[in-house]
Amino acid sequence: MSQHSHSSPSHQQWLGETDVWLLAHGRHLRPWEKLGAHPCSLGGVQGTAFAVWAPNAKGVAVVGSFNHWDAQVHAMHLRQECGTWELFIPSVSPGALYKFAVQGVDGDLVFKIDPYALCTEPGDGHACIVMALPEPVVRPAGQRAQANALNAPMSIYEVHAGSWRRPDGHLPDWDYLAQTLVPYVVDMGFTHMELMPVNEHPFYGSWGYQPTGLYAPAARYGSPQAFRAFIATAHAAGLQVLLDWVPAHFPADAHALARFDGTALFEHADPREGFHRDWNTLIYNYSREEVRNFLVGNALFWIERYGVDGLRVDAVASMLYRDYSRPEGEWIPNRDGGRENFEAIGFLREVNEVLGLHAPGAIAVAEESTSYSGVTAPPWSGGLGFHYKWNLGWMHDTLDYFALDPVHRMHHHDRISFAMMYAYSEHFVLALSHDEVVHGKGSLYTKMWGDAWQKMANLRALYALMYAHPGRKLLFMGSELAQVREWNHDAELDWGLLQDAGHAGIQRLVRDLNHLYRGNAALYARDDESGGFEWIDVSDRAQSVFSFVRRAKDPAQCIVVVCNMTPVVRHGFRLGVPHAGVWTELLNTDSSHYGGSDMGNCGAVVAQPIPSHGHAHSVVLNLPPLGVLWFTPKAPC
Repeated sequence: MSQHSHSSPSHQQWLGETDVWLLAHGRHLRPWEKLGAHPCSLGGVQGTAFAVWAPNAKGVAVVGSFNHWDAQVHAMHLRQECGTWELFIPSVSPGALYKFAVQGVDGDLVFKIDPYALCTEPGDGHACIVMALPEPVVRPAGQRAQANALNAPMSIYEVHAGSWRRPDGHLPDWDYLAQTLVPYVVDMGFTHMELMPVNEHPFYGSWGYQPTGLYAPAARYGSPQAFRAFIATAHAAGLQVLLDWVPAHFPADAHALARFDGTALFEHADPREGFHRDWNTLIYNYSREEVRNFLVGNALFWIERYGVDGLRVDAVASMLYRDYSRPEGEWIPNRDGGRENFEAIGFLREVNEVLGLHAPGAIAVAEESTSYSGVTAPPWSGGLGFHYKWNLGWMHDTLDYFALDPVHRMHHHDRISFAMMYAYSEHFVLALSHDEVVHGKGSLYTKMWGDAWQKMANLRALYALMYAHPGRKLLFMGSELAQVREWNHDAELDWGLLQDAGHAGIQRLVRDLNHLYRGNAALYARDDESGGFEWIDVSDRAQSVFSFVRRAKDPAQCIVVVCNMTPVVRHGFRLGVPHAGVWTELLNTDSSHYGGSDMGNCGAVVAQPIPSHGHAHSVVLNLPPLGVLWFTPKAPC
């Protein structure tokens, strides 16, 4: 393979001088407009311009269906200033298959995918497909910002596209999901849908968390156009769509980014920085401007060109610390001798600053499991700049509690109450995600204590407590069915369970919880304010009863929540309430409608002028077994 001089008279330059400078300094806001394959007209000739960053390669050629995959036909030209190779090939049009034949510094010739490929072929060929950039998606002004705001209801349904439903046992495509999944999520009352990674990934069993084509929707689910139409369908139905995004690691597949030009280009060369022991994957070199540009540009790309409403950033904890999952001596300290990964921290701030500036209303959500401070604080104050953070501490404590025999729950009362000690330290999402129902952990149903009836009652109580607790909500698909087996990505959810009244009751409960949550500002408008939550009684360990008030800005809007975490029915339970009048039983998880025993309060109770729990008035309740009650007043709180 010979390298052509870029001054060759037959060479039409695709990269302008400004592009070259911006790419060289990692400052091209939309690098995907120039790198990759772009159908265009140069010098009055129609064709496709190709450009790829491979600064250390001895030579690069475009190979494809238009030249019989012959690396001798279309050698590219190197723009030394930015390490990018380019070539305009006349007559190559959308739909053509292509790869880059990269001759590395060691002289080996390897066929590589285009890091900026917009479309890839299905199957194992890994070829890229020439495609024009999708047009920008224009959303109605303020719609996205309003739905994603801190004081808006946010209830997220987390979905793995390949295993929600399988028509005739086959993988679904985006057209099928647009017709079935979108109406289902709307009917269930969720405000947001979060898709596990849809980027191209060769290993289906990675669920998308080992992506090779960050700019291409996975071909196994249909075309990029169909995916874009799916997003549009969700928007038309009133849903917001979040994408899982994986800048924390990438697979070492030979056809992809690993040693792209024969050197550690996208990854760190030293395995102490560049190799993830947990996942046998590589780690991006965040100190490299071009790599940061590739990733930051990608975050903006999905929002601008596909219209998604935010990104849930995977494995942030693994990015923040150089010693993450590494024993002593197998990690490299930072310049100050510490464990923080300054380069990754800088990258995350840069992503969030760019999105804040150029994607107003879109959000970034961190899956971050440590006590790192300021995940949702703005970068200018030393924070990372995320809008929300998964509250994994709440998740672990709560699931641990619900696994306990109620006889022992009195000794672990703080598993439920502790989350309020730090509830306002970040903007939280309460996530019961796919991570909790895989790898032998069992389903949420099997995590619950007790026999079949008690497990169902516990699960109903868990969901009602979650929806009443400060923080946005996230449920993984199948949780609303009380799925018995843990999630299997090779099969659809166990929809047949809905033939059973108990499972159908759980689904009805989740639907009602979503609609009640969205219809009562007290449950969401002040998630991040101490004035939005007040314990009535947090110290009733002996009976394992928790009670609290949720408040909206409007003093007329409040909800009293009472949780009986034992299977013992408690008659004549006196509870202090904020004021006199009638209190309507808004929700009872023990209702027969949900599969319960129908122990309750006949729909309402009247407050008496008898002081209790620091309030001048109180009500007398029947507390159902392993049940949660919500009450709302007919007069101002």
